[in-house]
Amino acid sequence: MGSKSNRSRRYSEEFKRDAVALVHSSGRTVTEVAREIGVSAEGLRNWVKQDTIDRQGTPGELTSAEREELRRLRRQNREQAETIEVLRKAAVFSAKESDR
Repeated sequence: MGSKSNRSRRYSEEFKRDAVALVHSSGRTVTEVAREIGVSAEGLRNWVKQDTIDRQGTPGELTSAEREELRRLRRQNREQAETIEVLRKAAVFSAKESDR
């Protein structure tokens, strides 16, 4: 069984591209290639699937660029919500101070 550190390991985009290319060019199964390069078969299968989506634009699936944009927009939304909350609290505090 793998340790937690193996499951959370991040691989470079270049490594992922090379691994996907190896699957496509070698004629071997995803499981065989995954074992050879030391990654989980499930992870490699996901990389192959995402590569297919990125190249073919599969309907109903997000490309890598769209996923990155969604992450960026969610982060931006979270930061703006935090700013709004701080300003709301400051306005309440300011209103209470002016009542004194």
